[in-house]
Amino acid sequence: MMATDLALLRLRAQLLLRRLGAPACLAVALLVLGMAAWAWAWQQRAVAARLEARPLPQPSVAVAIAVPPATASENLARFYAALGQQRHAEQQVKQLFDLAAKNGLLLAQGEYKSGYDKASRVATYQVTLPLKGSYAAVWQFALQALRAVPFASLDELSFRREQIADTELEARLRLTFYLTDAQAGTPADAGGAP
Repeated sequence: MMATDLALLRLRAQLLLRRLGAPACLAVALLVLGMAAWAWAWQQRAVAARLEARPLPQPSVAVAIAVPPATASENLARFYAALGQQRHAEQQVKQLFDLAAKNGLLLAQGEYKSGYDKASRVATYQVTLPLKGSYAAVWQFALQALRAVPFASLDELSFRREQIADTELEARLRLTFYLTDAQAGTPADAGGAP
């Protein structure tokens, strides 16, 4: 009896679907999928609520022991250790020329300007480089230059193109190297700030 009831129910469903047509069948299928998705999202929301309600694990003893913060003199020593050395500035500029050639850029002679800040006792060496090449090559060069010279800052990067159809453009890149004279010592060594 149960088999005949199922067969009768199946036959009625088939007749109803044929009578309604493909658009109605598609709408019913989408409705069923939507209800399934809603039920799944409701279940996930309940799981997330249970996870949020759980107490956080207590930190272990090793994590609870904090490293004391660095002193001002240690921070200053780290700052000066991160600077480049003034006597190697020309080598850093040569490295920039090598990187430009590696990236296929034409690099004319650059402009160089040195400076010194008495308060911080930091020397600066400003390098302005006129470049010619593709947009991608100039950006690649700029990123490689900052990786190669970590104590440099990128102060300016400008592009100029004569015509829109030109594949090569003119760029101007200005970097500043922050340097210290290792022979003279850091300000802390020379009786400067602690």
